[in-house]
Amino acid sequence: MKLARKLTLALVFGVFLVLALSAYVQIRREAKTFENDVQRDHHAMGRALAAAITGVWRTEGPARALRLVEDANERESQVDLRWVWLDEQADDAHRPRLAPELLVPVSRGQAVVHRLPHEGADVLVTCVPVPVTGDRAGALELSESLAGARRTIHGMILNTAVTTAALTLVCGLLATSLGVGLVGRPMRTLIDQARRIGAGDLSRRLSLRQEDEIGELGREMDAMCDRLAAANRKLESEATARLAALQQLRHAERLATVGKLASGIAHELGAPLQIIAGRARMLVDGDVTGDEVPANGQIILEQSQRMTQIIRQLLDFARRRSAEKQETPLRSVIHSTFVMLRPLAEKQGVTMVQEGDTPELIVHADADQLQQALTNVVVNAIQAMPSGGTLTVGLRAERASPPADQGGAEGDYVALSVRDEGHGMPADVLEHIFEPFFTTKPVGEGTGLGLSVAYGIIKEHSGWIHVDSRVGSGSRFTMMLPRGNS
Repeated sequence: MKLARKLTLALVFGVFLVLALSAYVQIRREAKTFENDVQRDHHAMGRALAAAITGVWRTEGPARALRLVEDANERESQVDLRWVWLDEQADDAHRPRLAPELLVPVSRGQAVVHRLPHEGADVLVTCVPVPVTGDRAGALELSESLAGARRTIHGMILNTAVTTAALTLVCGLLATSLGVGLVGRPMRTLIDQARRIGAGDLSRRLSLRQEDEIGELGREMDAMCDRLAAANRKLESEATARLAALQQLRHAERLATVGKLASGIAHELGAPLQIIAGRARMLVDGDVTGDEVPANGQIILEQSQRMTQIIRQLLDFARRRSAEKQETPLRSVIHSTFVMLRPLAEKQGVTMVQEGDTPELIVHADADQLQQALTNVVVNAIQAMPSGGTLTVGLRAERASPPADQGGAEGDYVALSVRDEGHGMPADVLEHIFEPFFTTKPVGEGTGLGLSVAYGIIKEHSGWIHVDSRVGSGSRFTMMLPRGNS
């Protein structure tokens, strides 16, 4: 409606301006034409009367000639005729209206016309020289008020104003109706459709039948909705495929981690198996009798349960699960990870410790996914210490702001850190450690997915990973997670 109103105002103003300028030009032309007609009549009347006065002056004398002027003045109702003397001796009855400097051409035999201001209306004064004998120069003065012309012009102005107002009103009404029907309502329909598209509703279609630019725009918006709907369907399909691929990638990394743990777990199972085999052999050979039989059976049972627990932990870690976020205590995640990775760490000569008295901090997350992220980082830290060392896991609450590339306001976070005593990493390696398939290990000893998967899991939990590493001083990986309701 705003556009229709603007178009209407512009059209009305244009029509009014054209009519006003046309009326102004016409009135000026009529006023000029009227004044030119008066001047022409004065010249014709003055020349004719001057010729008659000259003849009477010569034949019958000045008195009769002046009487002729008075008679002519009595017969004219619009023009005031007077005989005037051009010298300074003229009395009031015969003194010219025009100033002496304006009458110089008259004394030389030329007629002059001037417009004099007067109350009510200006007066047009014409002086026509009359060649008479004698020492004094005389002239015939014709004066006529322009009040009639002024009344005519006022009437024209009134008629023009009424006509202009009527035409402006008609054009305004016509432009308003056309603007609302052809512009206002279709534009409102287009605006509503654009808002629905912005809100994600692509099901509505326009029904504009106009064969103009607005109708073409409406049809293009319908085509755009069709293309956007198709693109959304494609994006949903690709997103589903991407999520499936990501889950497969994470599961593959879990299996790769299981492979890394296999040798350590095999060593861990060796001792219980030897105990079970020895006790079973004693029972078979009859080396134990009486109360010793139940005791050996109890030892075999305990070692079997220990082996079962080790194998179950490994299978639970390898098994694919759907994500399920809930209030998760990080201390239990750390404990489960330590239990599962202790055989691998001991084989590598690495001691895993928790930094100080780890507080009970809660995050809203999927426990299995967090354990996978922590396991990947811890395994990477263990492998960074081939000659053994101490691996420290810390947990603390802090106030922090997300990095610039992630964005977000400052908030309460839980910092889960893993520090090793390895050789550290140079700057060129740090730039790529979270890239998929990037690894510094020899071929066949690493997939290059561990840290990448950990980074993706932490980011999906609205967190980030910060790395501090210097060559010769080890590395610290700090996983920042939004703090949950404790």
